[in-house]
Amino acid sequence: MWVLEERIQRLKGAILQHTGKNVADAAFSAEVEALLSAFYDDIGEIKSIPLRSLFDLFLIKTLYVNRHSTDGSVIDYLSGMMAGFLLTRDLFPLVRDNRRAGHMLSDLLDEMQSAARFPNRFEAYRKLGDYSLFITGVFPASLRRRRRNRWRRSYTTAPTVDIPYHVSTGRSYYEMASRHELAEATQQRALLAKLASYFEIYMSAMNEASERYILGFDMNLIADKMLDCFNRYRRTGDPSHLDQARKYAAILKVDRASFPSLWRLRRTPRATLL
Repeated sequence: MWVLEERIQRLKGAILQHTGKNVADAAFSAEVEALLSAFYDDIGEIKSIPLRSLFDLFLIKTLYVNRHSTDGSVIDYLSGMMAGFLLTRDLFPLVRDNRRAGHMLSDLLDEMQSAARFPNRFEAYRKLGDYSLFITGVFPASLRRRRRNRWRRSYTTAPTVDIPYHVSTGRSYYEMASRHELAEATQQRALLAKLASYFEIYMSAMNEASERYILGFDMNLIADKMLDCFNRYRRTGDPSHLDQARKYAAILKVDRASFPSLWRLRRTPRATLL
């Protein structure tokens, strides 16, 4: 997988080198698609690639190629922020109890009263902006809590902080962070101001990355790979291709009745006893 990571970093390097200009031409976009395809080549194999590089690739696709971003530092910041949340205890409150997910920011605001949590106001503002962007970008469904009506067999939306609330507060925190004197010392003033101004664009790109690659799969790509593997099996008779096609079919939840040949093994002639 080191080759995959090396190719991702070459793309990222080109983006950073041309900050202020989008260089996602046909060749660049084709390389992104090839890398996404390569990641799915062996669906049952564990990919040993750093999480940060993986998020780099997803954001290059959804933010740089699809939304024509021109700032490589934003992609670098967002991929680092996403990897950091998924690798540290910062995410644990969300994972530990999904019923409290919609109140995560409120809990964090309470914790913020303790000076021990953040070293200074700049870090507090920046981190709380990150929380809002991460939750709305990667786990938007957690902000749409539903509760059962005890008198009716239906679910209604429970009163809680919602996506518009997080968008508003997240933008405010990034804006306050960008105005803090430490923003200049850390060379993040322009970056944080951009996160505040274009919060919803970055949230949308992260929504797409989460839905298609982090919490789900690119179903069109999976379907293409399933058919490619099945066609290779038909040409070669190699059962490994059929096994791979079935793995893709399981992700797609293909109905066996609608594609029976995918589960029908090729018959081999019986040996003749002499």
